[in-house]
Amino acid sequence: MISPKSLLATGIIASLVAIGPLSTDMYLPAFPALMQSFDADINQVQHTLSIFLIGFALAQLIYGPLSDRFGRKPVLMAGLLLFLLSSLAIVFAESIATLSSLRLLQAIGGSAGPVLGRAMVRDIHGPRDSARLLSYIGTAMAVAPAAAPIIGGYLTVWFGWQSIFLFLTAYGVVGVMLLGMRIPETAPPGSHHIMTIGNLLKNYGILLKHPTWRWYTLTCSFVFAGLFSFLSGSSFVIIDFLGFKEEQFGLFFALVVGGFMIGTLIGGRLARSVGIKRLLGYGSVVAATGGVSMLAFALAEVHHVAVIVLPQMIYMIGVGIVMPQSMAGALAPFPHMAGTASALLGFIQMSVAAGVGVMVGHYHDGSPLSMSLSIALMGIFTLISFLRLRRIDHEEEDDNEDGGVEPSGIL
Repeated sequence: MISPKSLLATGIIASLVAIGPLSTDMYLPAFPALMQSFDADINQVQHTLSIFLIGFALAQLIYGPLSDRFGRKPVLMAGLLLFLLSSLAIVFAESIATLSSLRLLQAIGGSAGPVLGRAMVRDIHGPRDSARLLSYIGTAMAVAPAAAPIIGGYLTVWFGWQSIFLFLTAYGVVGVMLLGMRIPETAPPGSHHIMTIGNLLKNYGILLKHPTWRWYTLTCSFVFAGLFSFLSGSSFVIIDFLGFKEEQFGLFFALVVGGFMIGTLIGGRLARSVGIKRLLGYGSVVAATGGVSMLAFALAEVHHVAVIVLPQMIYMIGVGIVMPQSMAGALAPFPHMAGTASALLGFIQMSVAAGVGVMVGHYHDGSPLSMSLSIALMGIFTLISFLRLRRIDHEEEDDNEDGGVEPSGIL
């Protein structure tokens, strides 16, 4: 075993968190190939992405409390095993319906990585340093969504779409081996309380009634939903509408992920000196600016790859700043149920994103308008959520000055 605070341990946790973006981004360039292979329409193919997010969201509600009861490591191991087995089964899918069903199982297994990875960071580094570490992990794992569409594009062209899921199977095998041999249990002593339905509902009720937790979670969810809008629509816009090839799509996607990497670097560097709240404000403004810019070009019917990629890069800088800070802020007050708090945050985040993804597919008319409108709205909603969070803080400060309630304790 290695020290949980070591660079190697952080890298392994980052690789487990990366299962989410790898599972969604790597097969994006294969969407047109899937349509042809299964004689499916755009809505059926996008359904395989939306159902993945639904499964990803629902499973987190179980993984978090289970990890608070039994520990992070055994629950994470079980999820990884399900992920790699379902990834292998997808290779042999003979219909789009079978593919969708197996994607649901793959999501249920894969969701253990991100939700428990965030909880492990909170376990190891505490409330203050977890924001900085989540930012740096975000920077490291930006390699996954940057490289995934490029790898997926070439694998699709050279070996067919099935090779993407063989790659994910191998990734799951390596994850199981590293977790089993290297990472110790991280859940704090005394946190393994007995899990009952009553306790579970009580804990979720505590979280949902916590006003700052709610608005941290919504800030994180809206900014992620804008990213998912791009995931849902970008391959059809760039490949089908603008006429670029699958492997070229991966290169454009890498530029977009570069914006995310810049945002996470900014967050990691300034988390301690500037603070979570101010960074959230900066990131929310950046995300809204990028989304509104893309929509303006779409409404003006300017159809060029630059007016898709550059505004999305700006939006992704905002995502890279907002997501780690909002996650850390949401988990900070709940050290003894960090798994449950992370799970409910992830469920809401994925549910919002899945709903937005369905809308993008439903209203897609071949042009960038549906995708651009969704990204712009999610950027605006992110900013509104942050402003609401700041207003709650000011109200709590006023109550405290008047001899009322104590502040929430959020960083």
